Amino acid sequence: MSAALELINLAADGSAKTNVVGNVASIGYGLAAIGPGVGVGIIFGNGTQALARQPEAAGLIRTNQIMGFAFCEALALIGIVMGFVYQ
Repeated sequence: MSAALELINLAADGSAKTNVVGNVASIGYGLAAIGPGVGVGIIFGNGTQALARQPEAAGLIRTNQIMGFAFCEALALIGIVMGFVYQ
């Protein structure tokens, strides 16, 4: 019981709380980077299939790929910023 009270007192102290938040933010960004990584793979994989099926639509497909890539990478950047915002 006293160990739990010590942990609560340490959590109330700013230095221990900041250390824990920093570590959790790093883990959170690692998890947040998984989604955009999978999304980019899906975008370019399906784009390659679309180019193989309809080579005449290469300009439109490439434009859509670049826009999708930008949106996925924006999610990754939001994930890294959230670690600083909630610190």
